[in-house]
Amino acid sequence: MNSRGKYKTKQYDELLKYVRSIPGTHFTVGDIHNHMKEQGKSIGATTLYRHLDRMVDEGLVSKFNIDPRTPACYEYTGNEDNTGEEACYHMKCEVCGKLIHLHCEMIPELGEHLFQHHGFKIDPLRTVFYGICEDCREEE
Repeated sequence: MNSRGKYKTKQYDELLKYVRSIPGTHFTVGDIHNHMKEQGKSIGATTLYRHLDRMVDEGLVSKFNIDPRTPACYEYTGNEDNTGEEACYHMKCEVCGKLIHLHCEMIPELGEHLFQHHGFKIDPLRTVFYGICEDCREEE
């Protein structure tokens, strides 16, 4: 049993091993379920949701509920020892639905402005900017 009073199971360990192997990749429960099935490992969707919720609580995984029409999207953030990657913001295309990583040196300045002038601290692991991606704009 870990320090939070929750048991570590073989399924939890398998899931953690898999999400650690795909850092920076956005995935859904369906993606993981399909991967595990291809590997001959039987883990039900309910179990995956429960373990992913636990990983979110533990700071290992970030969860994005982009809109009510699409399933929740997750990303491994690797914060087991508080040495996770730098803050990563996201952009969501309102045309194709693509979720894009945004690493930009100007975003922290925006965050500082929001904090200093508006008393609001943004969460880089949960902040999503909405708009139209370059590919979809080119198709217009």
